[in-house]
Amino acid sequence: MRAAYIDAKETLAIREVEVPEPDADQVRIRIDYVGICGSDLHYYFTGANGAFEVREPLIPGHEVAGRIDVDPLGEWAPGTPVTVHPATFGPACEDLADAPHLRPGGAYLGSASTWPHTQGGLVEQLIVARGMVRPLPTGLPVRRAALAEPLAVALHGLSKAGDVSGKRVLVTGSGPIGLLAVAAAVGSGADVHATDVFAGPLRRARALGASETFDVTAQEVPADAYDVVLECSGVAASVSTALRAVRIAGTVVQVGMMPDEPRPINIAPFISKEVRWCGSFRFKDEIDEAIRRLEANPAIEDVITHEFTADDAVAAFEVARDSDASGKVIIAVWPDRT
Repeated sequence: MRAAYIDAKETLAIREVEVPEPDADQVRIRIDYVGICGSDLHYYFTGANGAFEVREPLIPGHEVAGRIDVDPLGEWAPGTPVTVHPATFGPACEDLADAPHLRPGGAYLGSASTWPHTQGGLVEQLIVARGMVRPLPTGLPVRRAALAEPLAVALHGLSKAGDVSGKRVLVTGSGPIGLLAVAAAVGSGADVHATDVFAGPLRRARALGASETFDVTAQEVPADAYDVVLECSGVAASVSTALRAVRIAGTVVQVGMMPDEPRPINIAPFISKEVRWCGSFRFKDEIDEAIRRLEANPAIEDVITHEFTADDAVAAFEVARDSDASGKVIIAVWPDRT
């Protein structure tokens, strides 16, 4: 089978490797689609994602969907469409009983945070633990299901704010996660506005239901105007905007990842308004809700703007880096070969 490896900064190679065989507590999945995430872009273009450097060849990809290839226990028939919860959680601990995704010792598909690295899904056939498998409902196509993982990230961030029905929600940054945050908030009954620095993402945010958008290079976002702000860009200036835009005693959820280094942020509004400011990291079980919403709302698939084959993975990474031109970029994993 074929697999795509990031060997170092801007170095990607496709190699033939042996087909892995699953144990009884595992299944083998034939991968159909892999979405490109911001962490994948960091690994490819810089050789690291924050503090996690590529120290051995890394197969990227944790936004995967495909079909059962081999299930040793026969629970799922070959060809059963599935997506995957990409995390394995660390040992149980009482303090984090309700937050298994935060337990030390866990792993995530396509991540250099572990040693050896946890290999990802940009491969023809992938072995995963049985508990990671999520069979798809009949109304959810495999292609759309590649959005389950990033939508789960957005839903987890939204959950930090509580019930947003009837509330005004601002999403700062309308990249792929921001767009899915717009869809999640709209689907939860909020009046959603969105920001970005490019016209393309703002156009896509409006298509997903944002009632107003702001080009922050030319427009000022209203101060003290929003019950909840989902900060999805990970840019310091956008964090400052979020803290200014949220109302007194409102909630800001930091969904966008930021570099592990100091950044200049104006926290005066955070103090004077007694803002509730929450971090949001990956997700725990929201992928199940993501699957339900993807089945119920086919329009969410419009977040996908480009599709490449794995042989053109480098071109896919280049397009995914252009946030004005692209939303979510997905890779069809060698569809010419069964």
